[in-house]
Amino acid sequence: MDAARARGRVGGRPTVATAEIIRAARDMLPNPENSITSIAKILGVSPGTLYNHIPDLRELRASGRIPTQVTAG
Repeated sequence: MDAARARGRVGGRPTVATAEIIRAARDMLPNPENSITSIAKILGVSPGTLYNHIPDLRELRASGRIPTQVTAG
């Protein structure tokens, strides 16, 4: 593993959640007509991807409060 890393190989599956996808999901969350599943379908990602990249998604959705900055991991 160390030898591969030294050659520039990192391994693992690339993430599909870009900053734009996370930002778009965050913009759609305050609208109660959009479910997490429908937001994920519109953006072309799985609901699990949204939950992984916006860790406090359930609490944010319930409170109606969306933070000003969420970064893609």
